[in-house]
Amino acid sequence: MDELRPGMRADVYWAGRLTLCGGRDDLERYERVFAAYFGERAPAGRRATAAPPPRLRLVVREGSAPGTAARGEEGQVPPAAALASASEVLRHRDVADLDPVERAQLRRLLAAFALRGEVRRSARRRPARRGEVDPHRTVRELLRRGGEPARLRRHRRAERPRRIVLLVDISGSMAPYADALLRFAHAATRGSRTEVFTIGTRLTRVTRELSHRDPDLAMTALAEAVPDWRGGTRLGELLREFLDRWGQRGMARGAVVVLLSDGWERGDPELLGAQMRRLRRLAHRVIWANPRKARPGYAPLAAGMAAALPSVDAFVEGHSLAALERLAAVVRGARPAPVEGADRA
Repeated sequence: MDELRPGMRADVYWAGRLTLCGGRDDLERYERVFAAYFGERAPAGRRATAAPPPRLRLVVREGSAPGTAARGEEGQVPPAAALASASEVLRHRDVADLDPVERAQLRRLLAAFALRGEVRRSARRRPARRGEVDPHRTVRELLRRGGEPARLRRHRRAERPRRIVLLVDISGSMAPYADALLRFAHAATRGSRTEVFTIGTRLTRVTRELSHRDPDLAMTALAEAVPDWRGGTRLGELLREFLDRWGQRGMARGAVVVLLSDGWERGDPELLGAQMRRLRRLAHRVIWANPRKARPGYAPLAAGMAAALPSVDAFVEGHSLAALERLAAVVRGARPAPVEGADRA
């Protein structure tokens, strides 16, 4: 503004439009704010072209009546509504605070989610341009050419994603988050080596139920298969059952194990701590996603959470879509924030 002529309305208008608008969606907001501050008179010079109708959006109001936004659009008062894309708003909203319409939109976003495991080098080898010489393929090439010198054939170790094991808490304390976390688990089963279990008062393997491509059909099948919705939590006993029945036999060996729970334990916390140490020795990494972690002033003081934390490699949030995106990045191998109180000795 120091470089312009403040008395020239057109200069101020076009300078602000060129520097403050990052896309066509910003034009409508800029026109409305400029008119509210400087008045309704059109600026000199070329008239701004009308922006296209806005895409699906959510209106976020803070203490305003339904008609406040409409009055702001007429220029009588500054606009009190902040418009943003629906998906961007929902990414950071706590799942427990969503209304039915927002939950339906969150389900559509989760249906398009994808989870890939951290890759590891396998014992198998595949042809490659660079790498070690493959003697078998090289000799076969020589024989095919009648002993004439041939190009050396090479191979290298192949990579494959690690198995992912999701243990989803469906107890009463996790009821506001259970549906979103299970839909996240459904998305994780597509195109990756993922096993899913529900934990509450019982341990239930639900990988087959979540194999339906349609999320709603998968959730219906899961609801019929799981008998302990909104019950108590026996994390220590169920983790021991998982390790005895599946984990020790190979499902947890070298896998990325993710527990999605708030850590409330009705049983003995020492049992949970012992089973977590056992799991830590089998798994490649142990990740704990706690939806309560995002609340202000949260501290892992619950007996179960405190007992499990020393055996956890990554302790992350799980309350929103953005938190689940960060969880997916940690599963793929991204470095999370250090776990406070974890014992790495």
